[in-house]
Amino acid sequence: MKWSCSVLAVAILSAAAHPAAAQNPAPAIPADLPTKNPLDGNADAIRAGMGIYRVRCADCHGIDARGIRSPDLTQVWASGRSDDGLFRTLRMGVPGSEMPSVDARTPDVDVWKILAYLRTLAAPAPNDPPRGNAANGEPIFRTLCAGCHRADGRGGRLGPDLSRVGVARTRAALTRQIRGAVEEFRPGYEPVTLTAPDGREIHGVKKNEDLFSVQVMDTRERIQGYLKEDMREVADGTQSAMPTFDVSRLSDGDLDDLLAYLATLRGADTAAPINSR
Repeated sequence: MKWSCSVLAVAILSAAAHPAAAQNPAPAIPADLPTKNPLDGNADAIRAGMGIYRVRCADCHGIDARGIRSPDLTQVWASGRSDDGLFRTLRMGVPGSEMPSVDARTPDVDVWKILAYLRTLAAPAPNDPPRGNAANGEPIFRTLCAGCHRADGRGGRLGPDLSRVGVARTRAALTRQIRGAVEEFRPGYEPVTLTAPDGREIHGVKKNEDLFSVQVMDTRERIQGYLKEDMREVADGTQSAMPTFDVSRLSDGDLDDLLAYLATLRGADTAAPINSR
């Protein structure tokens, strides 16, 4: 048995999986939000912020804030982010990503404490001169990456949206990912292969799963649901669906140009609908 899921159905499934999110009050930004963290350098706030960070953030961003399955936070100030901008990101979350909002029941002072702690971990701005030509990097992205990834409102959805990768990942981290040194995958992008009774294979990434069914985005970007009892096999992939781009596929010069283009990306794209036919 198979069914096509609308965006509304996906939203309902997500709410069912995270009922607390639907019940939490909506976050809000103070009208008099300061541009500078009022707790910056405050030793007591830093200690408190460390505790809050380790409970709420470290699972994704790492105990040292250098990232696990979410961005390296030691580079955010070096990349040009401001205190008030980071406060807004924590308070509101990032649409179209795994970054949740800090709900309205968390006082603003606790958000500032987290940022005061992270500021102590911040890396200095890099001294290396920028390399690569972003204008040349964009067509490289469109050729090699846009089949699976979106940026600037264009591209595929089989892989994560990269519209904010310029502020979310360091150059070194992106290089490791592109060259294949990192094989992990984010939740919602786990590769999976379903084998039908007639031997037909369905390849895609897993979006939702329970004991009886699995929801998959296939390689045509259709979100489909399947009953496991109707499948001969449901096999999880063991490494990322992203191919490895070694120097035979992407020269060092082209990699520099691609990274220069990715570094220009600053905003999430959430407007385009998912194809769910």
